[in-house]
Amino acid sequence: MKTQRVPEATINRLSVYSRFLERLDEKGIITVSSNEIAEGVGVSPPQVRKDLAYFGEFGTRGVGYNVQDLMRYTLKILGLNVPWPLLLVGAGNLGYALSTYRGFNSRGFSVVGVFDNDLNKIGRKVGDLDVYPPEKMPDIINKHKVRIGIIAVPPKSAQDVADLMVKNRLHAILNFAPVSLNVPEHIVYRNVDLSVNLEILTFNLGIRDS
Repeated sequence: MKTQRVPEATINRLSVYSRFLERLDEKGIITVSSNEIAEGVGVSPPQVRKDLAYFGEFGTRGVGYNVQDLMRYTLKILGLNVPWPLLLVGAGNLGYALSTYRGFNSRGFSVVGVFDNDLNKIGRKVGDLDVYPPEKMPDIINKHKVRIGIIAVPPKSAQDVADLMVKNRLHAILNFAPVSLNVPEHIVYRNVDLSVNLEILTFNLGIRDS
């Protein structure tokens, strides 16, 4: 599979294609064309074909793509053909929402450990999970073979949490705290700043209204 120099925007669209294919499969649709995929997700047909071409040859000219086959291919490319246990630090409102989010399970992700340093939260339940103190992190990581951590703590605590995750040999971090973090180059790291995304929306609305 050719995965070098794949634009991140292509990976984002591949995730969208995969979800669209799942919906088609649920409806019992057998084949789909690049035109139909493009129309369904809001991109151009050449873009669909270009994105898929990064990873190989799919489909049959004049026939289209087999929905189940292409769905399996996209899931494998995205690494979703295996389960992914997650570790979450921060048992506040955002942490609760993330740890109980059913959309994770539908894509093979599952939060297996929730952590917080607030003594009033430790020992309580977040959904079906107990809230653990940070020192229990190595036990949960080893037990479930966790590689991905999610940070949902206030900005002032986020760097300490990231350092702890790196120390405990997590491989990837998804950060919801509105602050940029310093992590080693070998860590796969992504920021999800909800305010920034809202500001992008208001910027574009401002252009439209001007």
